Amino acid sequence: MNDTQSQVDPGSGAERTATIASAGIQAPDSNGQPQLQPSGRPHVQPDGQPHPADHVNDPAHAHAHADVWLSDVSAGYGDRTALEHVSAVVEPGSLLAVVGPNGAGKSTLLKLMAGLLEPWTGRIEVLGAPAGREARRVAYVPQAELVDWAFPVTVEDVVTMGRFPRLGPVRRPGRSDRRAVSDALGQVGMSHHRGTQIGQLSGGQRRRVFLARALAAEPDLFLLDEPVTGIDTTTQELLMDLLEQQASRGKTVVATTHDLAFVAQRFQQVMAINRTVVAYGASNLVLDAGVLARA
Repeated sequence: MNDTQSQVDPGSGAERTATIASAGIQAPDSNGQPQLQPSGRPHVQPDGQPHPADHVNDPAHAHAHADVWLSDVSAGYGDRTALEHVSAVVEPGSLLAVVGPNGAGKSTLLKLMAGLLEPWTGRIEVLGAPAGREARRVAYVPQAELVDWAFPVTVEDVVTMGRFPRLGPVRRPGRSDRRAVSDALGQVGMSHHRGTQIGQLSGGQRRRVFLARALAAEPDLFLLDEPVTGIDTTTQELLMDLLEQQASRGKTVVATTHDLAFVAQRFQQVMAINRTVVAYGASNLVLDAGVLARA
């Protein structure tokens, strides 16, 4: 996918606000601050009691409790704009799909969250710090076509790479690391391929291995670029079952995809983008004709 400037005009700010409002979604406030998009999970105070419901749409509260927080973010490559004026909040435990046409900025958005790309303007905070600061708590899985499958590494080598942020520059993998790798391979059904060179696997098997690498990292935030594209239905369902389990444990999952029917069936929330946020809310938004027309 090429995250260059989209050929589809995202429309004026007023039009975007009208579209979002018609879908029951809150636009950024008058100061450009992103509004909280409720996930259905109540926030919890230190004493274990849920916060009052009237805090849900408080931007300051949203900022304080977000795993990912973006405020008026624009970014691109060279002189090409990929995203502009993006404001959004992703709560802990979210299972969020990011959808949009080719060139809409989906991959760019994940790179910004991962700290791999600096925004031109605006602010991004991930896990309570500037993007990239908490890298060991973030697992980023790029699109399959961006990986050099001829590189001479085994399945076990790839999954072990997920442990490297925890190891640091000196320490070698120990017993707990090897256990995490074995557990991750078992979860994705690839234990019997641990010695296989990565390039010898099928497309679905490769996606399983890269999800295993993410699981082995034991992150708080998963950033997955097209994890279910071009793979068989059985593997799609397995990967989504695992991601749902992670979200149910309070981990946050953000994944890009083109499969709108799959989004409506398996994700909790959706963010539709076309260089900017068109709509953000419950996953059935992808079935809304107005949202589809805009994105």
